[in-house]
Amino acid sequence: MEDRPLEYDYSVTRLFMMNTIFVGIVGMLVGVILAWQMAYPELNTFLGEGLAEYTNFSRLRVLHTDSVIYGFVLSAVWASWYYIGQRVLKVSMAESRTLMILGKLHFWIYFAASAIIVVSLLMGITTSKEYAEFEWPLDLGITIIWLLWGAGIAGLIAIRREKTLYISIWYFIATFLAVAMLHLFNNLEIPTYFGSGGIGAWYHSVSMYAGTNDALVQWWFGHNAVAFVLTTPIIAMIYYFLPKESGQAIYSYKLSLLAFWGLMFVYLWAGGHHLLYSTVPDWVQTMGSVFSVILILPSWGSAINMLLTMKGEWQQVAASPLIKFMIMGSTFYMFSTLEGPIQAIKSVNAIAHFTDWIIGHVHDGALGWVGFMVVAAIYHMAPRLFNREIYSKSLMAAQFWIQTLGIVLYFTSMWIAGITQGMMWRAHDEFGNLAYSFIDTVEVLHPYFTIRAVGGTLYLIGFIMFAYNIYKTTSAREVEASELQNASPMGA
Repeated sequence: MEDRPLEYDYSVTRLFMMNTIFVGIVGMLVGVILAWQMAYPELNTFLGEGLAEYTNFSRLRVLHTDSVIYGFVLSAVWASWYYIGQRVLKVSMAESRTLMILGKLHFWIYFAASAIIVVSLLMGITTSKEYAEFEWPLDLGITIIWLLWGAGIAGLIAIRREKTLYISIWYFIATFLAVAMLHLFNNLEIPTYFGSGGIGAWYHSVSMYAGTNDALVQWWFGHNAVAFVLTTPIIAMIYYFLPKESGQAIYSYKLSLLAFWGLMFVYLWAGGHHLLYSTVPDWVQTMGSVFSVILILPSWGSAINMLLTMKGEWQQVAASPLIKFMIMGSTFYMFSTLEGPIQAIKSVNAIAHFTDWIIGHVHDGALGWVGFMVVAAIYHMAPRLFNREIYSKSLMAAQFWIQTLGIVLYFTSMWIAGITQGMMWRAHDEFGNLAYSFIDTVEVLHPYFTIRAVGGTLYLIGFIMFAYNIYKTTSAREVEASELQNASPMGA
């Protein structure tokens, strides 16, 4: 008797996918508001003086970074895991009631924690640690959420039919293990008070580290939050979606493994470059710079592997907006992973540190690499999750060019602004006095802040177009699987 094809259960995937789109709009909208606030400070009170406490830059900035990284990106990573994991392991979550319960718990506890986090950040409840602002009760909740995902990964692998673990699974496992370790060690904290003392007393805590040690552990975490939330799971996604969408096998499986182990061994030790010219021992600073430069090799190994996958099939890039997103994302990944190590060189960092050039670097990676790959992943999954064709490929193409223009305006304005800042801060007259005051740099940078805000607005418009396209896709006529297979360029 012929085996029936597996019927994968995408219920958890759909939940995370919808959350990705919703939180993406919120996080990017807040980012655009912040960009315009930087250009026009009076917008810090755009909802009136009474609400200024909740709408000024200091409150919204942390909401923007955390909602985009831990809301938008992680939701997309988890949606992709629950989709890719079943397919490459040749097993359906529906075959295990335990896995289905774990998956649903994973989403709903995460959703509830996210709502509490938004309220707490708007109230100003933070530890003040970059990318680790949550107080200890929320840190415990995050630990539970992460362990639920880990249990789901282990459970799906345990019942798999495909014995070989495809490279994407390696990257998902690395993401789980690294972030678990980083989160636990960086967030070791001591609650300061139990009992009376006001509404805020019970959740306040102090870090178990202090001074330079605290800075070292924090940036060991902070840089690797970029490595294992914004890099490794995104690589896992493109290693699956690009071959499936293009019909091309990965150019070199060996190169994918070499790049994987290179990233694992090198990325963990590059965080010291955030602490150049600080009280951190000089050898630690040098080690951070050296490992950052070495990081070019495994990063470019992955990116080149992705680009060479399209060798001989470049006409698909012209024909398919979806493949455009992935190839442009890979290109931005190459740019970003070259730019970061350059900024980590001590002589360059002397100009770049604390400037908007750093902001430009972060966003050409976040918007170009991560954002484009998330969009591509959802565009690939949506027809298969809902048995419907993508509503409009012309809308996809328009979105691609609008968002690409937005990214270019964003990072070029920040490059110019950052290098201008760095040079003006260092300039001095013949007597050794600073040639410019701080406010002089602010006035000079105003046009670039405005251009950055325009670029961010264009990117947000493109993302709203994306959300509309997915919404119309989910409400379109349901089609047969055979129609989806033949729907170029969305097939495969």
